[in-house]
Amino acid sequence: MSTLDLLLAVVGALGVVIVAISARLHQWPLSEPLIALVAGVLLGPAVTGILDLPELTAEPSLLQHGAEVLLAISVMGVALRYPFSALRTHWKSLALLIVVVMPAMALVSAGLAMWLLGTSFALALLFGAAVCPTDPVLASSAVTGEGAEEDLPERDRQILSLESGANDGLALPLVLLALAVAGSLSTGEAALDTAWQVLGALVVGIASGVLAAKALHLAQRHKSTEEGPTLLYTVLLALLVLGVCGLADLNGVFGAFVAGLAYNVVSTGAERETEVQIDEAVNQFAVLPFFVVLGATIPWAEWGALGWTGVALAVAVLVLRRLPLVLALARPLGMPLHSAAFLGWFGPVGVAAVFYLTMEAEYGSEHPQILAAGSLVVVASTLAHGLSSAPGRALFRRVERARAR
Repeated sequence: MSTLDLLLAVVGALGVVIVAISARLHQWPLSEPLIALVAGVLLGPAVTGILDLPELTAEPSLLQHGAEVLLAISVMGVALRYPFSALRTHWKSLALLIVVVMPAMALVSAGLAMWLLGTSFALALLFGAAVCPTDPVLASSAVTGEGAEEDLPERDRQILSLESGANDGLALPLVLLALAVAGSLSTGEAALDTAWQVLGALVVGIASGVLAAKALHLAQRHKSTEEGPTLLYTVLLALLVLGVCGLADLNGVFGAFVAGLAYNVVSTGAERETEVQIDEAVNQFAVLPFFVVLGATIPWAEWGALGWTGVALAVAVLVLRRLPLVLALARPLGMPLHSAAFLGWFGPVGVAAVFYLTMEAEYGSEHPQILAAGSLVVVASTLAHGLSSAPGRALFRRVERARAR
């Protein structure tokens, strides 16, 4: 049997089930990525062997392009989720989270890897840089849907969404710095690569987003478009930007986020609301094949070699990488402690970490121990944040009500 055919059948079956229970799913301690991950584990070589795929450490490139496409679609949805005025309103908090908290998360994670795994600073920094960005795919389960809108203040949802959209691409300089420390790049190469990839993606993203919005306006004015094809307009825009950035060796994920922001500025409110619904729906189901494959390619042997220190590292990263930092900065962020606690916990490690871990392998820094440890953290985060999103929102709502009395 063809592995691709089996994967399509599994993803299709999962999609049908998720559609059938979609109204209740976000009320349960479950998420689409978690369901797909469990399915991948059950169908993978370690359990039934139905999906016969090589382990992630043996074929790091297997998930890299899928992760990049999924991230581009996801950050496009984030950029369209709220009016652009939200970015202007929260820019100070977002700058603090990206400029201060994200590098600190990389250093904390690197320190934990050095302490628990006994790795060198260079290898630990590769690990820390890869797992530092907040993942928009996993974070969306906490901030989207009717339940999230009822339980969480709009400000908290906006900050977490916008941060997760921006820092996925802006983590690249930290990853390139880690590659320079590891010897895969020189310092000059890392600096030039960072400037080219980030600034070039900024230009491509702005130009693409503005031109796409204006082109659609012009076409609609001349009544040359039909409603059906335009529903996937921004999804296609994300793929366009990703392709152009790939051809020019630019940061396609950051470019897609910028393109979404630019489109958001130029488009009307009605257009943005329609596109957001479509992008969220696509994002909800685009995660399924990625997490099924991730579950089927878990490097169980390397996890076993890590032993309990690997489990301790995963727990320590989830608890210490972000939460204490955000709590310490609650006052500068202008948040009460319970909001800072929610923001600090729901900074998951997910698709972005897989993308950067596999990218590091592509640059020649392929270290099975780091890739195995990173994949363990990703799976642990998918499990922990998938199970805690609904209870976490419910607890937040109770605290908000208690404070209002």
